[in-house]
Amino acid sequence: MASASLSSVRVLVNSRAPRPLPIACCKTVAHDSGARQWRRTAALVRREWLRYKTTMHVIRVALVGCLISVAVLAQRTADPFPTPIPTTEGVIQVRFVEFASIPDVGGEAARMMLLVDEPGTSRLFVNDMRGPLFTISYDGSAVTQYLDVNAAHWGVRVESSGRERGVQSFAIHPQFDEPGTPGFGKLYAWTDTSNTAPAPDFAPGGGNGTHATVLLEWTARTPAAAAYDGGPPRELLRLEQPFGNHNGGHISFNPLASQGAADYGLLYIGAADGGSGGDPLGVGQNLSLPYGKVLRIDPLGTNSANGRYGIPAANPFAGDGDGATLGEIYAYGVRNPQRFGWDSRNGNMFLADIGQDAVEEVSLVTAGANLGWNTWEGSFGYLDRRGVSLTNQRGDPSVTYPVVEYGQVDSLFQEQAAVTGVHAYRGDAIPQLANLLLFGDFPSGEIFYVQADALPNGGQEAIRRILLNDGGGPKTLLELIREKNVEQGRAPASRADLRFAAGPDDRVFLLNKHDGTIRLLVPGATASR
Repeated sequence: MASASLSSVRVLVNSRAPRPLPIACCKTVAHDSGARQWRRTAALVRREWLRYKTTMHVIRVALVGCLISVAVLAQRTADPFPTPIPTTEGVIQVRFVEFASIPDVGGEAARMMLLVDEPGTSRLFVNDMRGPLFTISYDGSAVTQYLDVNAAHWGVRVESSGRERGVQSFAIHPQFDEPGTPGFGKLYAWTDTSNTAPAPDFAPGGGNGTHATVLLEWTARTPAAAAYDGGPPRELLRLEQPFGNHNGGHISFNPLASQGAADYGLLYIGAADGGSGGDPLGVGQNLSLPYGKVLRIDPLGTNSANGRYGIPAANPFAGDGDGATLGEIYAYGVRNPQRFGWDSRNGNMFLADIGQDAVEEVSLVTAGANLGWNTWEGSFGYLDRRGVSLTNQRGDPSVTYPVVEYGQVDSLFQEQAAVTGVHAYRGDAIPQLANLLLFGDFPSGEIFYVQADALPNGGQEAIRRILLNDGGGPKTLLELIREKNVEQGRAPASRADLRFAAGPDDRVFLLNKHDGTIRLLVPGATASR
């Protein structure tokens, strides 16, 4: 682009340069003493001089414009981390076992999104994005369908077309197995739905109104029963969605909050920016809308605008006296909050936020934090879908920037990259994982770590890989999925769609959407750090 602009300048110089005076005119100046002819000649000279000055001004302006364009181009990049993540340095190998298999749905592998431990009934729960929710015994031997969110008699009409839509997440109330408590038997599903007839609680003010995302509460009569035995769900919250991608996110209760603590029984909700690309509706920084936010609500309360859930008084904007800010907001400026989790040692809340076209990020989340989107993409000023700015990196002290981030242009990744996580491993069963913060790239299935007690200050320099080894050599999760696909008679998967999950006794599970297999990390491999 810069060379084209300079070529234009050369053409301009050649076409606009002042022409020499005609020879006849020079002769007239030399020999004709008539006053009229002299005035005519002088006027011609003045005109040529003025044209020359005007031409040079145009050239100077054009040159300045070219220099500005070159400078802007030099500061824009789609690859802010040109030094790649090391492929062999610091690699950790970890053993795994195939813990459980989830049934196909409609002849296709389960689209597993989340696994949750429910200690009261000593079971694990795992969902398929198309609606089924399964329970798994602690030894992995028994898998039972507990509930189908998409069963016709519930009328939910789960919208699960495409890769991103469906039952985004679910959460089990910490009082699920405590009779006589308000949360007894209650679990929650955060799902996309094609049923857009009910009026939404929130609308983004633009877009195509493709579908809705709803928060549903289910109440089991006998929580320990093999299958759900309660009635139809109660709808707590409904968001109109402007576009068909990154609409929901993760939901969870804080597993570290004990009964009586301020955070106990409060539900955290990841609400993405509504899709398309670049946050075209500007919702991420708009504190009057729930999109592009992490929300925190009391699902058993009633002081929300619709009266179906509560807004905790401790939320950062609940008592600010500004009617234009939502009390539900806990943090803002996120694009697609796929996963968050808490460090059991210090209570740190980490969030994996999927980037636009340049940067994937993991950030600490605190009450009222602004994570920057769409003014910032990671540590860099967001320009547009062609790239980010290299100027003034991490330059706004009011923004919470990532503790670790990585660029989407890396030989480890596929054409698309997207971060997932986040789990701080504080167990001792697998020594090489001790005190590491685990996260990954879900399309490629790459698993990464950084030190949980010495968090980086952004960038990808501290990132190192984790490879899986069951005795057949170190492999990525995608390589294992493809091997399993061959055993199953399926075509090898093109991507992994990795998700992490925490279980009892510091167990770490790996989920995916292409072979129905839940893998458990186990002791036995040695580190090479």
